[in-house]
Amino acid sequence: MKKSRKVLTIGIIVFILTVAITIEVRTISKANIGNFEILVDNDLREQVLKLRGRYETTFKELEEKTKELEKIRSEATKDVSGAKEKEDQIKKNNTLLGLTNVKGEGVEISLRDNNQVSADSLSINDDISYYLVHDIDLRSLVNELKNAGAEAISINDERVVSSSSITCEGTVISINGKKISSPFKIKAIGLASKLYGALTRPGGYVESLNRTGIKTTVTQLDNVEIAKYNGVINSKYMKYSD
Repeated sequence: MKKSRKVLTIGIIVFILTVAITIEVRTISKANIGNFEILVDNDLREQVLKLRGRYETTFKELEEKTKELEKIRSEATKDVSGAKEKEDQIKKNNTLLGLTNVKGEGVEISLRDNNQVSADSLSINDDISYYLVHDIDLRSLVNELKNAGAEAISINDERVVSSSSITCEGTVISINGKKISSPFKIKAIGLASKLYGALTRPGGYVESLNRTGIKTTVTQLDNVEIAKYNGVINSKYMKYSD
């Protein structure tokens, strides 16, 4: 009888100890996990703050260097014979290359896919792509604008320069390596009446787009602003010739 009581007593003590140890282990684990999460959050926050600090410092340095360069150019043209003319020529060349912001009279064209049709509403012999704006449509309109004397052109604020490519990449269009999609806005600077007339003439490309249900409008404007080309124009094979 005494042995049975001893065994029972020992069993109860072991059970209590086991429960106490289990609770302690779980408590410690939860505390460690919580501490770990706090450490991770703090580490990520530190990294973000460091990166933002580097970006702000680099951007500020770039602005300061740009101001210094403009100041050096301005000083250099004060006392050198013919330097002012050369500076003006550089600015003119940069404008023609598309490397400066420009403004003037011109036109604005907006194009939007025909959203009134779908694959379900078309017949088996019809093609839904016929009702969408494609890269060839943008290239054709750019060519019409150039032929009409446009001096600067942009598509969805991407400046069109001599090295620009307008291509199709799946369901979107790429210009200057950047993806754009419907709706499209083409801006052009030039003699507004001439550009408008070339685009809206009977039998022109705009008329053919409207026949497919593509929403195309042309607006003549007194002031059009076009941003500069932000890429780099490289010449691999051309060299200066005297």
